[in-house]
Amino acid sequence: MNLLKVAAGVLNQTPLAWDHNRQNIIDAIEAARQQGVSLLCLPELCISGYNCEDMFYAQNTIDQSIASLLDIVGYTADIAVSVGLPMRHNNRTFNVACFMVNKRILGFVAKQYLPGNGIHYEPRWFQPWTVGVRDETHIGEFSYPFGDLVFDLSGIRIGFEICEDAWIANRPGRALYERGVDIILNPSASHFAFGKSVTRERLVVDASRSFGVSYVYTNLLGNEAGRAIYDGDAMVASNGELLVSGPRLSYEDMHIVSAVIDVDLTRLNQTQNRGNLAFALPNLRVTDRFNWPDTAPVVQKAELEPWERFGSIKEEEFARAVALGLFDYLRKSRSQGYVLSLSGGADSSAIAATVYLMVRMAVENIGLDGVKRKLNNLKAIQDCDSAEAMVGKLLTTIYQGTQNSSDDTYLSAKELAESLGATFMNINIDGLVGTYRGLIEEQLGRALSWDTDDLALQNIQARVRAPGVWMLANIKNALLLSTSNRSEAAVGYATMDGDTAGSISPITGIDKQFLRSWLRWLEEEGLNVVNTPSPDARIKLAGLHRVNTLQPTAELRPLDRNQTDEDDLMPYDVLNEIENVAIRDKQAPIAVLKWLEARYNGQDGTQPYDREKLIIWIERFFKLWSRNQWKRERYAPSFHLDDHSLDPRTWMRFPILSGGFEKELAELRDWANEHNAKGNRKGKIGF
Repeated sequence: MNLLKVAAGVLNQTPLAWDHNRQNIIDAIEAARQQGVSLLCLPELCISGYNCEDMFYAQNTIDQSIASLLDIVGYTADIAVSVGLPMRHNNRTFNVACFMVNKRILGFVAKQYLPGNGIHYEPRWFQPWTVGVRDETHIGEFSYPFGDLVFDLSGIRIGFEICEDAWIANRPGRALYERGVDIILNPSASHFAFGKSVTRERLVVDASRSFGVSYVYTNLLGNEAGRAIYDGDAMVASNGELLVSGPRLSYEDMHIVSAVIDVDLTRLNQTQNRGNLAFALPNLRVTDRFNWPDTAPVVQKAELEPWERFGSIKEEEFARAVALGLFDYLRKSRSQGYVLSLSGGADSSAIAATVYLMVRMAVENIGLDGVKRKLNNLKAIQDCDSAEAMVGKLLTTIYQGTQNSSDDTYLSAKELAESLGATFMNINIDGLVGTYRGLIEEQLGRALSWDTDDLALQNIQARVRAPGVWMLANIKNALLLSTSNRSEAAVGYATMDGDTAGSISPITGIDKQFLRSWLRWLEEEGLNVVNTPSPDARIKLAGLHRVNTLQPTAELRPLDRNQTDEDDLMPYDVLNEIENVAIRDKQAPIAVLKWLEARYNGQDGTQPYDREKLIIWIERFFKLWSRNQWKRERYAPSFHLDDHSLDPRTWMRFPILSGGFEKELAELRDWANEHNAKGNRKGKIGF
C-alpha cells in the first residue's frame, strides 16, 4: 500500500476582502496540517473571491491577489496546497490554481473551460487556456510554469480539473488519465441549486472510476457576494468509491474534509485498463521532491448528513440555503438586523420563518457564542441567552392594515410573530391612503372609484406601506426584506416601490406553489435538527397554522369583492407550468397549449381546464411577462436557488421593450380555431 492523506478545504470567502480571505486560507492550511494532511485542495479563486465581477479587470485585484499568495506560501511547510486566484499572463486574465509545496510555488494551472451560461459570466473576464500548452510566467524576479500542467512530487502525479472543466463532455480528466496521474484536484466555486449535490457526486465518483484516480473536490461555502449561495459540498473519491463527504450549508468559516487514499490501488486500476493511450508531451510535467509521510490505513465510508436521510430534501435545502444566505448577507453587509412588512400571507410568513430558522440553525451549528462572534458588530445580541432571544433582537415585523385588510391576516401575522419571538408592530395606514387619494381627486376634479380606477386604488395602498417600513429599517440600521415570489415576478403581479421595496428579496427565486406547500411542511413535519440527542427532533412552527388556512390574497380591493391571487391571475400550478415551458424551455404559445393539455389530461380523458380557459391564461401570461420586464430589472437582489430563476442579472435576460408575442398569440388563436373546426374534442389534443 502507498497511502496518502489528502483533503478538500471548504472556505466562506468574500470578494475583495483581502485580509479575511488570506487568514481563512492560512487557518485552513493549519487545520489540515494538524489533521496530518499532506495534500490540501482549496476552492477556486479563493484568494480574491469568486464573484469579483468587473473588478477582475482591475490591476489592483491582480496585485492584491499575488501579494496574498506570496504571504500564504510561507505557511505551506511540509504540505502541498492548491489555492485559486486570478492571474495576468501575456495581457490576458486567467482563472488559475497555484500549486505550492513546502513554502515554494511549483506552478500555475489555468482553467480550460469557462462557464458563460445563466449565473456565470467567466468569459467576460477570463481567457480559456489551450489544452496541451505550457508556458512560463513571471512574479518579481522568478519565473514559474504556467498553463496545462501535471505535477510529479516524488513519483506521485497530480493534475487539475477546475470546476467547469469537470462538467463538459471532453473533460480534461481524460487527458490527465492518459498522462498517468494518480490524483485529480478540483477546486470549484459551484453555486447551490436544488438537487445539485447529487450531480456533483456523480461527476466526482465517475471520474475516479473512469480515470482510475483519487479525486479531491472542494467548494466555496455561504453567501459569498449577495446572490449566489454555496453549499460547501466537498468530497474525496477513489476508484469509483466515495470515501468521504463533508457537511453542507454550514455556518463555519471553513472546514476540512480529509481521507486516506491508496495510490497503489488506483495504479492497479489503470494498469488493468487495456485502452489505447495517447501519452502527453513530457514538457507538461513539473517535477519536484516531497517527503510524503507514512500514513496508516483507515476504514472510510461516506455518509449522508442526518437531514439528508429522511426525504423532503427540497424542503430541507430551501430552508437551509435561504437561512444561510440571510445570515451571511446580514454579517457581510454589517447591518443590525432585518425588518419585514408582515402581511399575514404566505410570502411574508415564509420569510419570517427563514429568519427564525437562520438563527436556530446557526446556534445549532456553531453555538450561541459562535453566532455572537460572527455577528460581533450586532451589540444587541451579545447578551442574548437563547436563539429565541436573538430572533427578537434581529427581526422586526410590522403589520400595516387598511379597511380592506381582514382580521384573519392580522391575527395570522400577530400569532406568527409572537410564536417566533420576533418584534411585532401594528399600524393603520388608511389615513395616508386617504390623503393621497384626496390630493389626486382634487387635481383631477373627480372622485376615484373601483369601477374606473381599480389598479391605481390597489397600488397606492401597497406603495404607502413602503415609506413607513423603510423608515423603520433606517432607524434600526437594518435590512428591509422584500416579499415578492417568482410566480409574481413572472407576471409582474407586484407593486413596484410597494411590496417590491427592500434591500434583499429572499424568495424571488422560488414559486408560490412550492412556498405554500413548504409552509405546511414546516408546520406539520418540520426541519431536521442535527445536533440533538434525539434523531427525531425537528423544528416545527405551529405559528404557521393560521396562514396555512388562508387563500392567498393581496387584500387591496374591498373585502366584499373577495379578491384572491388566483382569480386575478390563474391557478398557481398552471402558472408554473406555463412559465417552465415558455421561459425555461423557450417554447411558443402553441407548444405551451399542447403541453398544458397533455399535462392536465386525466386518465379517464377528462380535463380540469377546458381549452378556452387555458388559452386565456396563456395569453395573459405572455402579455404580462412581456410588459413587466422592467419590474424584474428593478427587483432587489434575490438568491439563486435553481435554474428556473427569472433574475435578468443572473439567469433570464429579456428585452424591456418587445413585440409582446403578438404574432405568436394570434397564431395560437388561429391554430386553436382550426383544430376545433376539424372536430377535435375541446380540451384534449395529442402531440
